[in-house]
Formats: sequence, C-alpha cells, structure tokens
Amino acid sequence: MPDVDGFDEFYRGSRQRLLGFVYVLTGDLAEAQDAVQEAYIRAWQRWSTVGGYEDPEAWVRVVASRIAVSRWRSLRSRARAYLRHGVAESVPGPGTDTVEVVAALRRLPEEQRTAIALYYLLGMPVAEVARQTEAPVGTVKARLSRGRTALAGLLAVHDLEEAADA
Repeated sequence: MPDVDGFDEFYRGSRQRLLGFVYVLTGDLAEAQDAVQEAYIRAWQRWSTVGGYEDPEAWVRVVASRIAVSRWRSLRSRARAYLRHGVAESVPGPGTDTVEVVAALRRLPEEQRTAIALYYLLGMPVAEVARQTEAPVGTVKARLSRGRTALAGLLAVHDLEEAADA
C-alpha cells in the first residue's frame, strides 16, 4: 500500500508549481491540467519508488513535460496530415426533420426509445433487440408498436402546429 499521507503532502506542496510550469510550456491551461493530472497518477502508481527519490517533484515534472510534449507532437502530426490530405469535408447539420424526430423520440419512455433505436437505427432484428434489452420478444414488439404510434402522434401534432402558424 502506498504511503497515502506522504503522497498527499507531496501533492499539496507541489501541484501549483508543477501546473504553472507545464502551463508555461503548453500555453494552454486545460492541456497543462491534463498533463499534470496524468503525471500525478503515474507518480501515485509508483509512489513506493518515486517517494524515495531525492526530488520526487523533479520526476513528476519530467513526466508531465514529456506528456505535454507528446500531446503537442501528436497535434502537430495531425495538423501536418490535414495539410497533406486536406480537412475532411464538413458534414451538414441535421435537417429540421431530423431535429423534430429526435425531439419526439426524447418524449417517449426509455424502453420504447431504446427498442426503436436498436431496431430502426442499428438494424437489429427483433430477437437481438430482445436479447440486448433483456426483454421477451413479445415485449419488444409491443414497445416498437407503441413507440411508432406515439411518434406518429407527436410528429402529427407538430405538423398541425406548423400548419396553424402558416
């Protein structure tokens, strides 16, 4: 079992300095926080060894800076790939029909919504939906039927509201 009190004291005494150091390296507070957090996790996992070092903070500082540099290199490589191959074409936003269907689905009970998503969106057969949801096949069929009926009603109400506004 690692020395919890020793690690806690070390963490409290060094976290601000270390975060400031990595923030200066990265120029991005969120990236610095992520790198420092990962470094402290690694230190905790090896605290029986790291805690015995003459300067455990130096070990964590090196690990945090390497993590930050590694992430920076990954981002730089990704940017180079974009330059070589071009940025992927933007995907158009959802149409109003999609937004209306999603809004209507949110109003259904979870069991019906899940059954409809598995059956219609993922294309699972009814028997597989039953297995995934741990429900009898008859129950899944009933949920699909009730869900379709409820969706039709919800979408028809929306269409009527739009027609009244026009």
